[in-house]
Amino acid sequence: MKNTFIARNPSVLWFLAGLAIFTILVTVMSEATGLGLISTSFLKTLGKTLCLCLVAIAMDVVWGYCGILSLGHFAFFGIGGYAIGMWLMYARTEGIVLTSLEANALPPTVTEITDAVGGQIFGVVGSSEFPMIWAFSHSLPLQLLAVVLVPGLLALVFGWLAFRSRVTGVYLSILTQAMTLALSLYFFQNDTGLRGNNGLSGLQNIPGLEDQSQAVVSLWFFWASAIALALGYVLFAYVVSGKFGSVIRAIRDNEARVRFLGYHVEHYKLFVFTLTAMVAGVAGALYYPQAGIINPAEIAPIASIYLAVWVAIGGRGRLYGAVIGAALVSLLSSWFTGGSAPDINLGFYVIKWTDWWLVLLGLSFVLVTLFFPKGIGGIFDALAKKTPPDREGDFGPDKGAWRNEEGEPS
Repeated sequence: MKNTFIARNPSVLWFLAGLAIFTILVTVMSEATGLGLISTSFLKTLGKTLCLCLVAIAMDVVWGYCGILSLGHFAFFGIGGYAIGMWLMYARTEGIVLTSLEANALPPTVTEITDAVGGQIFGVVGSSEFPMIWAFSHSLPLQLLAVVLVPGLLALVFGWLAFRSRVTGVYLSILTQAMTLALSLYFFQNDTGLRGNNGLSGLQNIPGLEDQSQAVVSLWFFWASAIALALGYVLFAYVVSGKFGSVIRAIRDNEARVRFLGYHVEHYKLFVFTLTAMVAGVAGALYYPQAGIINPAEIAPIASIYLAVWVAIGGRGRLYGAVIGAALVSLLSSWFTGGSAPDINLGFYVIKWTDWWLVLLGLSFVLVTLFFPKGIGGIFDALAKKTPPDREGDFGPDKGAWRNEEGEPS
């Protein structure tokens, strides 16, 4: 029993129990159940926060455990959002078109419906033709596959090219940031059909659920986000435990030594980079229907930098630390930038938090880096720290002696 996954990772049960209690409490207090202590808008905020926690865990695995500071993982998050957003736009527009054509004497042909849908979606950019990337937007199963496969394939190709060339450190970070910038600029172009800076909007209107209130739909998405976060946490806890977890932590600490020991470092890094990208895509697919809109600004390089800040504040190299950092910063951001935080009048100057929030976030990152390198998660480590065994003797092999690898007693 001591070698079971749960025995080696007791924090998993604690996390799942806490998430389950939180989900139940939010459900009971939501408008959908009639109590109404939590508004639908705040319920959406909580659901989106769970999605951000999931992508933060992915970022923590690739950076905190494997040592790859990726400044492009929010791009995978955005790709997942665009993949599901294209189907939502197509299906909702198709419903509107079919309703408007019901009065015609003759039933519309498939071509007429497709042209009408294209005109409605792409008219804002002066076109009615479906671009190539919209080829499967009519099919929900195919778009759901794209949510996972497109980020995974992009990460696989990018990672293979970068890791086989042994690009590491700040140079790899710059490359991932360049990839993110290139994607955001590509999404801005009109020929992608993604409507440029306007983005894809109205994503909160789910086709087939028009009869359901937004309170109910938001609660369903909140449940889906909670389930995805729970599964993602268990998945990554399993990945970072055991021999595989030891190897990727060794790669983080001393890649050259791991390579010298005969491990294929590139394979490990590529697996972690690709898997975390796919999970980030799932998180994005759940996030943007709750946000209601996605545009290229959402995946600009600064978004991936924010993601790294969340992980650093929460505690790099700790899955629960990534969750704490993402949840804390996300909720505080909503509070400060949403107008809920009161302005502070200093007499000679009025501090408006909508203008100063990013300054506060940057200052928090600097302070955590300088004085609390283990982040908020380090507090839990200190509380759970085990005292050294009560042993006497030297560093020899005798029974009861201190082993050399155990170090000096504190």
